[in-house]
Amino acid sequence: MSAFFSQGGYAFYVWTAYGLTCLLLCAEVIQLRHQHRTILARLRRWMRMNLRGKDQ
Repeated sequence: MSAFFSQGGYAFYVWTAYGLTCLLLCAEVIQLRHQHRTILARLRRWMRMNLRGKDQ
């Protein structure tokens, strides 16, 4: 089992690459959720403004 984790002397490089990839993928998901919420809020605001303009 320790041979698996040592990766033939490249453990630091390999596990750092896995960790960084996981971190960046999580950051991407968080950023996309934030962007999605922002876009929906802007659309709601735009629709409210347009509906108010038509009522007047």
